[in-house]
Amino acid sequence: MALWWMILLPFAGSLLAALLPTRARNWESLLAGGIALAVAAGLAFQYGAVASGAVVRDTVQWLPSLGIDLVVRIDGFAWMFGLLVSGIGALVVLYARYYLSPDDPAARFYSLLLGFMGAMLGVVLSGNLVQLVVFWELTSLFSFLLIGYWQHRRDARRGARLAFIVTATGGLALLAGVLLLGHVVGSYELDAVLAAGDKVRAHALYLPILVLVLLGTLTKSAQFPFHFWLPHAMAAPTPVSAYLHSATMVKAGVFLMARLWPVLAGTDAWFYLVGGAGLVTLLLGAYIAMFQNDLKGVLAYSTISHLGLITLLLGLSSPLAAVAAVFHIINHATFKASLFMAVGIIDHETGTRDMRRLHGLFPAMPRTGTLAIIACAAMGGVPLLNGFLSKEMFFSETVLVQFSPVVEFGLPLAATLAGVFAVVYSLRIGHHVFFGPPPDKVPRTPHEPAAWMRVPVALLVAACLVVGIVPNLSIGNILALAAAPVVGGALPQYSLSIWHGFNAPFAMSLVALLGGSWLYVVFRKRRTQDGLRSAPGIGRLDGRRIFEAMLVGLFAAARKVLRHTSSRHLQQQVLWMLVVAGAAALASALVVPLEWGSRERVPVTIDFVLLWLVGAAAAIGAAWQARAHRLFALTLLGIVGIVVSVTFAWFSAPDLALTQIAVETVTTVFFLLGLRWLPKPQEQETNETRVRADWRRGRDLVLSLLAGAGLAAVSYALLTRTGAQSISPFYLDKALPEGGGHNVVNVMLVDFRAFDTLGEITVLATVGLAVYALLRRFRPPREVTVLPPQQRVLPPDAETDLVKPQDLPQEEDVARGYLLVPAVLVRLMLPISLVVAFHLLLRGHNLPGGGFVAGLVVSIAFLAQYLVSGTQWVESRLRIDPPAWAAAGLVLAVLTGLGSLVLGYPLLTTHTAHVTWPLLGDLHLPSAAIFDLGVFAVVLGSTMLLLTALGHQSLRARRRGTGMGS
Repeated sequence: MALWWMILLPFAGSLLAALLPTRARNWESLLAGGIALAVAAGLAFQYGAVASGAVVRDTVQWLPSLGIDLVVRIDGFAWMFGLLVSGIGALVVLYARYYLSPDDPAARFYSLLLGFMGAMLGVVLSGNLVQLVVFWELTSLFSFLLIGYWQHRRDARRGARLAFIVTATGGLALLAGVLLLGHVVGSYELDAVLAAGDKVRAHALYLPILVLVLLGTLTKSAQFPFHFWLPHAMAAPTPVSAYLHSATMVKAGVFLMARLWPVLAGTDAWFYLVGGAGLVTLLLGAYIAMFQNDLKGVLAYSTISHLGLITLLLGLSSPLAAVAAVFHIINHATFKASLFMAVGIIDHETGTRDMRRLHGLFPAMPRTGTLAIIACAAMGGVPLLNGFLSKEMFFSETVLVQFSPVVEFGLPLAATLAGVFAVVYSLRIGHHVFFGPPPDKVPRTPHEPAAWMRVPVALLVAACLVVGIVPNLSIGNILALAAAPVVGGALPQYSLSIWHGFNAPFAMSLVALLGGSWLYVVFRKRRTQDGLRSAPGIGRLDGRRIFEAMLVGLFAAARKVLRHTSSRHLQQQVLWMLVVAGAAALASALVVPLEWGSRERVPVTIDFVLLWLVGAAAAIGAAWQARAHRLFALTLLGIVGIVVSVTFAWFSAPDLALTQIAVETVTTVFFLLGLRWLPKPQEQETNETRVRADWRRGRDLVLSLLAGAGLAAVSYALLTRTGAQSISPFYLDKALPEGGGHNVVNVMLVDFRAFDTLGEITVLATVGLAVYALLRRFRPPREVTVLPPQQRVLPPDAETDLVKPQDLPQEEDVARGYLLVPAVLVRLMLPISLVVAFHLLLRGHNLPGGGFVAGLVVSIAFLAQYLVSGTQWVESRLRIDPPAWAAAGLVLAVLTGLGSLVLGYPLLTTHTAHVTWPLLGDLHLPSAAIFDLGVFAVVLGSTMLLLTALGHQSLRARRRGTGMGS
């Protein structure tokens, strides 16, 4: 865990920030900034090892049998990117402290920002591709929450939803591509994948892998044709936009393309797909940026264009182009983050980002104006700034490309044209906003911001100047360190000199600067005269509208198909499911005939046959009486459960029998509580409807008998065969020496299959919370809230103990009359039940028992209290707090698993200690017992959540004056 703290620390800070007061901006910003600086310092300490050419790793075993381990891997490229994420993150935190309004919930903002930082660091530092995809999708989730931070704004909600749909869908494609890539390589470890480039490119699955991976990367980096989501993400607060555009989210796509460059690059398919998408995005983004009226809109489309430039460089499949791509990733992060922060200052101090209202701001904001103008010059490729150097390298690569004559001639022209456009939109910000007549239509009087708000902008602009003036001294070693892993071998010869003489790249830069300046003058005059509002020629090609129209059409088609192939009636859905499953089973039986095995049979006894005849008769009776006589059907269903429990015990499965009895008791009570609120069945009024209902029941009976007989036949066929690869011997042999317990079933649940159990109790807790939340809004129909007929005929002044008293005050014990004796018994049984449950919990590792059945036993004890004494009386005396129990159980189970990780073992590995205590003697203490305690807490909390959700319905009915008892 020596390196994992750099990923886990932001997530831990995210949780802590969420718990701080929502208005504590100073504490929140100190926490977030300190974490970002700590991660940056941790990465800086790794410089010596990385600079020597070593790859620093920290591996935690997780699923070694599947080749999936948790790996932190730091090489030069990951080191550089991690510093960008953490360093710019620290500056964004400082900037956000002064940008956010006192009314904005700071706790939520910094919590989400730290989570976003942790997810991006997970992407950058992951040494396993499956692990990388998990963090990849987390960046989509956190960006969704950050873009929609201002929830009251419709554009924020729409922009967040659009960004999430596009990027998360691309993430699913990336997952498929990663799975195929791991299948081809034979490993998901990044080191093995990077070393298998020739094997991957020669494989028949190369093209599907390439397409799927590019769908993930191009959607994340907003490349054509998925570029449309990024401008709509500008509804986010400006600190989010600055972070998202410079060092996170959109940079994740180009990061992964560069990361996998040694594996996937070098083919015609890579050149056309990656280079083509990059070229179109470069020109399209730059062209649209010239016509935007929103300052953040200009920067958004310029980001799309610059990401297209990086993508195009990677698509050229040249080692020198790959070095230029890495260089521009660094440069773009600095000038784009500073520009977004400068635009945020303008918006913060003037109250608008509308460029039609912004002009002549330099006299009022000279310091901010100077910084913004320098950053614009870096973006436009002006000499002595960092943007000029990487753009010169880009121009050089377009001139040197060797492909078809069309590409060799057209690519430099396209690059120069993109450079012209870049100068135009850079001048629109640097010149139009700060020069001209004084502003007279802005909501606020322009002025300089707080000094500390301007500090992050000044530091980033200083970086642009230092790199542009002394590139070899400032960035040379870092660039070489970062580019070497991308190239995958020896670095090509390149120079970071400011002056290379009069050559083709210099001429292209000169044409771009002069042509862009001339075009800006012409453009400004025409825009003033004609009032252009959108990019000519593509104004109606709105990617968002096209995408949303496709979604609407897709949902409409899905609803149409659903309307013709499905039904709102659950009975019809189950019918078709059984018909389809039966047809599939019959078809498979025709291919592979169903035959009995040769395993030795157990002699049949008459008592066992009678037992199952009773169970079968009860099951058929329950199904037949389910509609007309629900209570009778429920009783018969309980008999079926008892028969199953006895069967488990018969076949030497006491654990299953004990659990089944407990589950049967709890579910029966739940059924009783739930049936109370169902409407009465409608009486059949005509012979025709009665005949139709009888036919439907007969059909369902035949179908259920066929399905049951088929499953019984398959089960019998499997049980009569000897499994060639049975896993039973493994568990029987390993349970005691490796699991530390004699009870094989319990050892499987809390040790060998503990990860499955963790997932199951998570689902159980989720279901409990969901049912509780849904039933809080449930209102039973009026017809079921009236008193039963036998209670309505009683006179008001009648004194009898045959019914519950209905007019007692709240929290009064209703256990009177005929309930007095049961009340005494269940209250005496409560402590005894707790002792029994504790006994079952402690002995579960060696004898029948365990956390699950112990939790059910305690739940049954509480259920009895509720049933006899009423909801209010119990809750006024027992503070159970079911959500806290469920949450504590999950936390305890997770911490038990993480404890083994801390000790260097796979997740949820059991450790056993034998301790000798005074009086108690030798104690066998497995860590699985703590996990089992978590299972106990989750079962208890979830069961009580379901109970209270159903039990509180009667309280609501009573408050509405319906006369219901508690």
